[in-house]
Amino acid sequence: MNQTLAAFDKIVAECFDIFEKKTRDYGTAWRILRPASLTDQIFIKAKRIRTLQSSQKQKVDEGMDVEFIGIINYAIMALIQLKHPPRDPDYKIDPQQAMDWYGEESVIIKALLERKNHDYGEAWRDMRISSMTDLILMKLLRIKEIEDNAGKTLISEGLDANYQDIINYGVFCLIKLKEQQS
Repeated sequence: MNQTLAAFDKIVAECFDIFEKKTRDYGTAWRILRPASLTDQIFIKAKRIRTLQSSQKQKVDEGMDVEFIGIINYAIMALIQLKHPPRDPDYKIDPQQAMDWYGEESVIIKALLERKNHDYGEAWRDMRISSMTDLILMKLLRIKEIEDNAGKTLISEGLDANYQDIINYGVFCLIKLKEQQS
């Protein structure tokens, strides 16, 4: 478990580094995106990963790791948008505020990973990356249904729980990819 938590920290730090650099380059332009648009961005990245997993040809010189990082960052942006909906007419926020919110979400997601890993006994380590990709896609389809129903559910977890699970699956996939490269 400690190895997983250390790996989580390392991967989230790598994702945060990219988020921070892009925030410095582009500001917080992503704040214009509605949660459904962020869901679609994550879906596009997950579909590309699935295509890479089942195709022998790759025409864009970016691997699955870049897409999993994108999934994690877009899902954290979606969580931020849910908790802190844009109110300002130009949608901008201070870049440091965005980075602080990113850090807060990372802490919540790590605590969730710790609780679930305890109860599931790190079962994800026996899973294939392709299976976790399918689970990410399934979670995205669930999110789309919830969004299409204006956020109403009868018994299901809400949007935030699904985004959090997507982030953790993305982290697990990156851990497995890095272990395969070692």
